[in-house]
Amino acid sequence: MRRRAFITLLGGAAAWPFAARAQQADRMRRIGVLMAFAEDDPEGKARLAAFRQGLEKRGWSEGRDVRIDARFAPAGTQAQLLAKELIALQPDVILAHSTPVTAALQRESRTIPIVFAVVADPIGSGFIASLPRPGGNITGVMQYEASVTGKWLAMLRELAPGLVRAAFVANPKTATFYDYYVRAGDAVAPSLGLEPVRILIENATDIERAIESFAGAPNGGLVFLPDVTTAVHRDLFIALAARHHLPAVYWDRSLVAAGGLMSYGNDLVDSFRQAAAYVDRVLRGDKPADLPVQAATKFETTINLKTAKALGLTVPPGLLVAADEVIE
Repeated sequence: MRRRAFITLLGGAAAWPFAARAQQADRMRRIGVLMAFAEDDPEGKARLAAFRQGLEKRGWSEGRDVRIDARFAPAGTQAQLLAKELIALQPDVILAHSTPVTAALQRESRTIPIVFAVVADPIGSGFIASLPRPGGNITGVMQYEASVTGKWLAMLRELAPGLVRAAFVANPKTATFYDYYVRAGDAVAPSLGLEPVRILIENATDIERAIESFAGAPNGGLVFLPDVTTAVHRDLFIALAARHHLPAVYWDRSLVAAGGLMSYGNDLVDSFRQAAAYVDRVLRGDKPADLPVQAATKFETTINLKTAKALGLTVPPGLLVAADEVIE
């Protein structure tokens, strides 16, 4: 499907006359939300706020014509229990944050519409049949293709040219698409003179032990793959990278704002605004099976100069020019 046609498909509802909207929303609609963050997590709050803004832009007002039931499963903990709880409420549609959360909801229902955000490989995860024709009760906004792993490695090599090892860090239980990225990284790493290493973690104890072990050999760097465990434990990862003087590239700007070195990835807050467009269409009667999955379209590079200085690294001019945001 052509991008112009797709944008028209999602954006058309926004132009409906107010009277038509009022007629369509003649009863209180119920939206379930299952987040892979704690309720008080600042990043989670920002994403939910963007989702609400996206709904309001399309004429839905919380408390007037929609009710939002939100549940929180940090790093996927209790996701299955909370998915069951949300399904029991029989909402009109559910917003699912992350791959593990979407999988938990799919196990509970194949009929209630589910809109996902921040999912990397919806086909490989078994959520949809294809991007243009999802075919079931699930659709949404996918994160980005596995080829982005090459971009992360190239950034790491450019900033720290003496590196010889690059470790891919993630929790295989929450980053169920781990191999999706690592295979791409394995293919690119040799051309950059890097040896790919796998670091698999599950909890805080694993994280400290694994990073300390990797740091025992010189000239290593870290690539943090898209994973809610990385987001939930962001402060620990950043502190360990600083303690062991390990250059690291992250998948999301929020980790750099918290003190990480640099990141490249799509704007995840914006992805939640995009997800609101799908929820809007479902509430107006469209079926997820007929709504094409959209890839993220807004990407950003962020560099933290303060962290680079603390690590004794000089950011090359080319990398600075390419950055969308530089934190000093």
